[in-house]
Amino acid sequence: MALMLLAVTACAQQSATPVTLKQLLNNVTSRAPQLLTDSAAISIRQAQAAEVKSNWLPNLKLNYQTDVGTSNNVVGAYFGFGIVPSSSSGVHTTNVTTAASTNLGIADLDWEVYNFGAYGAANKVANSDINVEQNNFAQSKYQLQAFTIGNYLQLLRLQDFLTIQARDIQRNLEIRRSIESLAKSGVRAGVDTSIAEAALSKSRLNYIELENQFKQVQLQLSTLSGIPYPSIIPDTTTDATLISQPPALMASLDTSNHPIINFYRSVYQNSLQREDLVKKQYNPKISLEAAAWDRGSSIDAADHYGSLGSGFGFDRDNYLVGIGISYNLFDLRRRHLKLNTQKASTDYALKKLQEQQQLLAASANEADVELITAQQRLQEIPNQLKAANDGYRQKLSLYRSGLTDIIELNAALNILYTAETDYAQAKYSYANALFEKAVTGNQLNQILNILK
Repeated sequence: MALMLLAVTACAQQSATPVTLKQLLNNVTSRAPQLLTDSAAISIRQAQAAEVKSNWLPNLKLNYQTDVGTSNNVVGAYFGFGIVPSSSSGVHTTNVTTAASTNLGIADLDWEVYNFGAYGAANKVANSDINVEQNNFAQSKYQLQAFTIGNYLQLLRLQDFLTIQARDIQRNLEIRRSIESLAKSGVRAGVDTSIAEAALSKSRLNYIELENQFKQVQLQLSTLSGIPYPSIIPDTTTDATLISQPPALMASLDTSNHPIINFYRSVYQNSLQREDLVKKQYNPKISLEAAAWDRGSSIDAADHYGSLGSGFGFDRDNYLVGIGISYNLFDLRRRHLKLNTQKASTDYALKKLQEQQQLLAASANEADVELITAQQRLQEIPNQLKAANDGYRQKLSLYRSGLTDIIELNAALNILYTAETDYAQAKYSYANALFEKAVTGNQLNQILNILK
C-alpha cells in the first residue's frame, strides 16, 4: 500500500504541468499582497503631493449676515477674544434700548503671494516623498523576487530529495524481498528481516517528512502568487540550464543602481530636501489682502432710529486693498533648532546608504566565493556518486551470495543515499549561489532570460 501511494504521488507530480520560474515571478509581481500594499502607498504620496501643490491658492471668503439688536457704544479699546459682538455706532449720551436692524456683506481675500521659496521647497519634498515610495516599491518587488526564487529552488531541491527517497524505499523493498527469500530457504536469520523492515520504515518516514516540507514551500508560494499550491510543481530542467551557464555571464555587476541602494539614496535625497524646506518655511511672508463690503442700518446719519425694515438694504460701500509683509523674529531660533534636528536625520540617512553599499559589496564577494565552491563540488561529486553506486551493487550481490551481512549492506546503502543527497544539495547550492550573485549584482533579469 505504501509503495502504491508513493507511485501515485510521483505520477501526479510528473503529469502536472510544471510552473516555470518566470511564470511564478509574473504572478507574484501582479498578485503579491505586499506589492499591492506598497502600490497603494504610492497613490497616497501622489495625493499628498497634489494637496501640497495647492497650498499657494488664496483664501477668498464670502460673508453675509443680518442682525437685530441695540446699538450702544462706549469709548475704550478692548481685545475681542472672538466672542464680543461689535457695535460701530457713535457714543450716545444715554442708554438707548431701541432695537435697530443691520446687514453686512463682505468679500475677503487673503493670499500669501510670496514666501521666498517655501512653496517650491514644499513641492520638492512632496515629489521626493513620491520618489521614496516608488523606490520602496521597487525594492520590495526585487526582494520579493529573490524570496520567490529562493523558495522555487527549495522546491527543486525537495523534489530531488523526494525522488532520492523514493529510490531508497525501492532499494529497501528490494533488500527485504531478498532477505525474505533467503530466510525461507534458511540461508539468512530472521533478525535480518527485522533490520530491513526497520530501515524501510525509516525511509518511508523520511519521505513523509520531505513531502510535508515540499507542501509548506508550495503554500508559501501560493500565498504570494495566487496559484493553487498543488499546481506549483517546479520545472526540473531549471537546474541543468543554470549549471550549463558559465559564471562569467554576470561579470559586470551593477550595485550602484541596485534597487536597495536606490531606495536608501532616495531617502537621503528626501532628507536633504527637507533641510531646504526648513530653511525656507521660516522666511518672511508677503501677502496680498483685499476686502469689499456693503452695509445697511436702520439708524441714519443723524442718529435717528427708523423702522427695522429700513435696515435691510445696502447704503454704504467700501473696499480696502493692501500688501503686507510679516516675519516672526523668534523664527530665527526655531529654524536653527529644527534645522539641527533635520541635519541629524540626514546624517543618519547617509550612514544607512553607506551601510547598504558596504553590505552589498560584502555580499557580492561572499557570492563569488560560494559560487566557486559550488562549482568545485559539482565537479567532484559525480565521482563519489559512481563509487557509491558501484559499492552498493557489489554489496547487494555479495549479500545475496551469503558473503556479507546486513550491517555492511546497510552501510553501503547509506553511503549511496548520502552521495545522491550530496549531489542534489550540490545542484541546489550552485543554482542558489548563481542567483545570490545575480540578486546582489542587480543582474537578476540577465539570469532569468536564459530560463524558459
